[in-house]
Amino acid sequence: MRQTQQALNLVLVSVHGLIRGHDLELGRDADTGGQTLYVVELARALAQHPEVASVDLLTRRVEDPELSDDYARAVEPLEDGARIVRFEAGPPGYIPKEALWDYLDEFADNVLEFLRARGSVPDLIHSHYADGGYVGARLAGLLGIPLVHTGHSLGRVKRRRLLARGLSANDIELRYNLARRIEAEEDTLAVAERVITSTHQEIEEQYEIYDHYQPERMRVIPPGTNLTRFKPPQGNESDAPIATEIQRFLREPEKPIILALSRPDPRKNIETLLAAYGESPSLQKLANLVVVAGNRDDIEEMDEGAQEVLKSLLLLIDHYDLYGRVAIPKHHSWQDVPLLYRLAAASHGVFINPALTEPFGLTLIEAAASGLPVVATEDGGPIDILANCHNGLLVDPLDTRAMSDALIKILSDDENWQRMAANGIAGVNEHYSWQAHAQRYVAMIKPMIQKTEQLALRPTLRRANVYHDRAIFTDLDQNLLGDPTALKVLIDVLRENRKCAAFGIATGRRLDSALKVMKKYGIPQPDVLITSGGTEIYYAPKLTADIAWPHHIDYQWTPKVIRRVLADQHGLKLQPRSEQSRFKISYYIDPGEAPAVDELHRMLHQEGVTANVIMSFGQFLDILPVRASKGFALRYVTDRWGISLERTLVAGGSGADEDMMRGNTLAVVVSNRHHEELSQLTEVERIYFSQQAHAAGILEALDHYDFFDSCVIPRDTTVMSS
Repeated sequence: MRQTQQALNLVLVSVHGLIRGHDLELGRDADTGGQTLYVVELARALAQHPEVASVDLLTRRVEDPELSDDYARAVEPLEDGARIVRFEAGPPGYIPKEALWDYLDEFADNVLEFLRARGSVPDLIHSHYADGGYVGARLAGLLGIPLVHTGHSLGRVKRRRLLARGLSANDIELRYNLARRIEAEEDTLAVAERVITSTHQEIEEQYEIYDHYQPERMRVIPPGTNLTRFKPPQGNESDAPIATEIQRFLREPEKPIILALSRPDPRKNIETLLAAYGESPSLQKLANLVVVAGNRDDIEEMDEGAQEVLKSLLLLIDHYDLYGRVAIPKHHSWQDVPLLYRLAAASHGVFINPALTEPFGLTLIEAAASGLPVVATEDGGPIDILANCHNGLLVDPLDTRAMSDALIKILSDDENWQRMAANGIAGVNEHYSWQAHAQRYVAMIKPMIQKTEQLALRPTLRRANVYHDRAIFTDLDQNLLGDPTALKVLIDVLRENRKCAAFGIATGRRLDSALKVMKKYGIPQPDVLITSGGTEIYYAPKLTADIAWPHHIDYQWTPKVIRRVLADQHGLKLQPRSEQSRFKISYYIDPGEAPAVDELHRMLHQEGVTANVIMSFGQFLDILPVRASKGFALRYVTDRWGISLERTLVAGGSGADEDMMRGNTLAVVVSNRHHEELSQLTEVERIYFSQQAHAAGILEALDHYDFFDSCVIPRDTTVMSS
């Protein structure tokens, strides 16, 4: 061990996955991903710090004939001062992290024996993931030393992603042991003196939903970036095969490149970027657009979400006649990614990340390290990155004009471009290199170890249930807008109770339109966002689309037949393309000329079409699949989440909300909607007509139902109307 002035001896605990010091098998399975790379790089970086004497990375020993013998070695040196130490825990073979819980006490006892035999107690334990947190919390308590924790991913957040994949709550518990994992995370958060995250948004949107969330203990220290892989142009980029592949699309390949690099996912918002470019002749004159959106052989063979995005991109290229100015290569390898950044930087171009939501923004750091200025969504990680690097501009991801103006501003000022490029390189070296990470890390832990910084503990209480036991769903336009003061109060109430009550918004708007309105009025992202009249479902914190719901509602859906049947009907006019979606056909309706809703149903039925026909506000008509509506979507979500309808409050605003409100839900019609389409519901027991309008009416209903306590229909009051 090296002896230094401080001689810090550190222990990292990362139990699961396949961890070794060379040729990491990243992506071999779900347990061998970014975390394994992170802990190995962290151990190396800390060992190189002059005030660190030793770093032991503790993991599970695996003896498996199907795996390399590397994972069976008891000790593996990493470099001077750092090593991997492996411990027995459970059967000798490799097992997934979900099956490790019963063996973690054995792992902890073996580590404790090792540390005591070593003859010295480490200065600090840093646990990784929930299983490492379980072990770390036990060891730190037994040894009387500080615990630092990094969650990497969180059980409460993962459960939402699994629900979005169509798994039931019972299946999730059986396969992933999430309740046990969440208990371990809560216990770790209760005792960890510091919790390290990558961004401020991670703290606010993910850790905040935990009972033992204590923001004063949390520190943002982004992971380091491999600066040998991502670097400024070397002068030979144009010789690479990927450069030739891109050039074949472009009429003037010497122009600067606007580079977008992401999966073909609706949340990545590439369509808005295409529209921004297509609507700006000035931008087209200045630069070419290169969109690298995954790999494909045949779009028809891709999953439906990716198909929809790529088909939309091709239609937009055709709509704006962007041939010769936009490149969408079919294939690229991971080795091409650094070259793509350097190609764009060498052309004096710009990298753009237009995602609707971006928790971290690794691509922005890679672009900055490559000397490429950036334009990025004003959400989450990009805010932190641009504040550190000063190498680009933040924009509203749904504002095409703002997006094109930002790109033009950077591309048309070479002096500013040079300054941003230099700032990005310097900023990444200062804030996002592993050396910078180690500097900030040691500066954070020294006061803990030396006991010169003591955080006052504040009491935190565990909820009775592991998950939400009630939910609030509301329409967007008719309920949340109209009274900014009451809206702010409602948002505060929802935030105060977010650990027991899920919050959902159900709207007829498309996702992009809903997000635009929510941003304008300061409405935070809900736990569940139901859009396009109940045909799309998204979950926080990353707007993860529910992939099982589209398969469920696709039953007997024949949009071409519907358009044909209604094509020549008097009083019906198709709404703009921006209001249409895969499972929603929207018309403007003139009730004086058009057939009644019942007659439209009959006409469709005669053609063998079964669908939901919904009229709202006397002027809008939506045709949806027979299995789709706001009410169906709400019941699907609450069933998946294990929340009873009797503990679900619904605030409706139009005829499209009626099926959400009927049945066993608790419901409210706010006073500004009393005399509209929902007035017929005045005699329904579970539907309360508030005396106040907009958000104030929802607050009134929360009191009426004693929603955050007994959550029942009052026996001594009657339904009110005005």
